[in-house]
Amino acid sequence: MPADLVLYNAKLYTMDDRRPQATAIAIRDNRILAVGDDVSMRNLLRLGGKAIDLRGKCVLPGLIDAHLHFEWLSLGLKNINAETPTLDEVLRRVAERVKTAPPGTWIRGHGWNQNVWGGAFPAKADLDRVAPEHPVYLTAKSGHAAWANSLALRLAGVSASTPNPPNGEIVRDATGEPTGVLLEEAMGLIRQIIPEASAQEVAAAMRDAIPLAHRAGLTGVHDFDGARAFQAWQILKERGELNLRVSKTIPITLLEHAIALGLRSGFGDDWLRLNSVKSFADGALGPRTALMIDSYEGEPGNRGIAVTDNEELFENVRKASQAGLSSSIHAIGDRANHDVLDVFETVRQEEKKRGETRLRHRVEHVQLLHPSDYARLAKSNLIASMQPIHATSDMRMADQYWGARSAGAYAWRAQLNAGARLAFGSDAPVEPFDPLAGIHAAVTRRRADGSPGPDGWYTEQRLAVHEAVYAYTLGSAYAAYEERGKGSLTPGKLADMVILDQDIFKINPMDILHARVVGTILDGQFAWRDPFQI
Repeated sequence: MPADLVLYNAKLYTMDDRRPQATAIAIRDNRILAVGDDVSMRNLLRLGGKAIDLRGKCVLPGLIDAHLHFEWLSLGLKNINAETPTLDEVLRRVAERVKTAPPGTWIRGHGWNQNVWGGAFPAKADLDRVAPEHPVYLTAKSGHAAWANSLALRLAGVSASTPNPPNGEIVRDATGEPTGVLLEEAMGLIRQIIPEASAQEVAAAMRDAIPLAHRAGLTGVHDFDGARAFQAWQILKERGELNLRVSKTIPITLLEHAIALGLRSGFGDDWLRLNSVKSFADGALGPRTALMIDSYEGEPGNRGIAVTDNEELFENVRKASQAGLSSSIHAIGDRANHDVLDVFETVRQEEKKRGETRLRHRVEHVQLLHPSDYARLAKSNLIASMQPIHATSDMRMADQYWGARSAGAYAWRAQLNAGARLAFGSDAPVEPFDPLAGIHAAVTRRRADGSPGPDGWYTEQRLAVHEAVYAYTLGSAYAAYEERGKGSLTPGKLADMVILDQDIFKINPMDILHARVVGTILDGQFAWRDPFQI
C-alpha cells in the first residue's frame, strides 16, 4: 500500500517499545503506514506523493494536554491579563481598559496572584480607584478566588449581611465588610450575574484559539469546562472546524442528566469523545483553600475548605460507576487526596464484585500526598493526572505554606515508582498550555532562571525525558480511553505528530525550554508548520 507522505532524515521517538526509535515515517490518508529507515520508507511513497527531509529534527507523537479549560482560555484571550509582577501593574491594565469600555460594562480578567505581590489579598478599594463606573471581576491564577470592586459587589447584592455560601467564603475586614475577595463557591455570587457568552460565541473564540494549540505541539486536549463548552465543541465539529482532538469531561452537576441519557465514558469518535465526571474535593494552594491534614504554616486553624464532603463524593462516584461513567476528582491538599483515595478504594471494591474493570478513574492534580498515601493510587489503579508546571510555578508558595510537607508535593517519581499511570497537562489558563515547558519542569524541577539551583526542587521527584513525554502522549491517550489509536508512532494509529527543532532527549535538560515546535501534523496533514524550518 503506497504512502502519501514520508518524513525522513529525522530522529523519531515513537513511544512504542517495539520500535522506540527510527529515522523515517510513512503516512497514508490519516494513518501511520509504517515506521523505519529512510530508504525503506521512501520506497513506500506513491507516484506524486511527497517526501520531506527533516534534516535531523526531532519527531514525537502528537502531544495531548490531559487537563485544561479551553472555553475559559479562549474567552480569556479577550480579557485583561492580570498575571502581573505588581498590584500597580494590574491596576494600570484595568485603568487602560476603562478608557475604551462604555460605563456600566463588565471588565473581566484572570491571573492575579497575591503571593507574588507580597502575600496580602488585594481589596475592592484598589479597583474602585481606577474603575468606579465599571463592575470589575478578576479571577486569581488558581481559579479558586476572585477579586471584585464595590460596584460589582453591589450589583450582586453582596454586603456585610450576606452569609457565606456553602463551601465558599466572602473575605471580610475587621468590621465585617466584604473586602472584594471571594473564595471558592462564593465566586458564584458575582459570576452568576455576569452576562454569559452564547455557545456560538464560545465556539468562535475556541476556533480562534485552536491554532495556538497547534503551535504548541498539541494535537489533543482533555477539556474540563462545562456543558456550554461541550456544545461549542459540537458546533465546531458540525461545521467541519474542529481541528483538535477533544476528550470532554462532564460536570458533576450534570451527572443525573448524563445517567438519564445513558452516556458512558469513552463514547464518541477520534475527534470528540466523552471522558469522566468531574468533581471537586477542595480548593487550591494559592488562596490556601486546599484541604489539609494539619494547618497551613503560620496560619493556625486554617486547614482549607472541603468543597464536597466525603459522603457526597462517594455517592457521586458510586452512582457514576454503576452507570458506566468514570470519575475525575480535583484534589490538591494532603487531606483531600487522602479522602479521595478512600472514596476510590471503596468504589473499586464494589466494581470488583460486579466485574467492572473498564473504568479509568482519575485524581486531578495530586499536588500533595502524605507519605502513607504514596502507593495508594497504583493500588486502586487510578490515573495521576498532574501538571508539572505547577511545581515550578508554586514551589515557593508550597515551601511557605506547606513547609517540610512539600517533600510529598508534585511527586511524579513517587507515583511512577509505585506503579501509577501518569497523564500530564497544564491546567491552562492557570498556566500556559506549553507541553515543552511541562516536560522541562518534570525533568529539571527548576524555573527558567535556574532556581532553586542545579539539583532542582526536591530533586528525587524528577523524571527522565522519556517518562515525561510518555505522560503527554500514551499516558494522556490511555486516560481518555484512546491508547489504541493515539499516543505513539505505531503503524495503524492516527497520523498525529509534532516536529521539534532540537532533540530534547539529547540536549541539556534546561535547554528544553528553548526548543521550538516547527511543525504539527494532525490527521495526516500539517495543522501548522514553520516554512523556514520545514
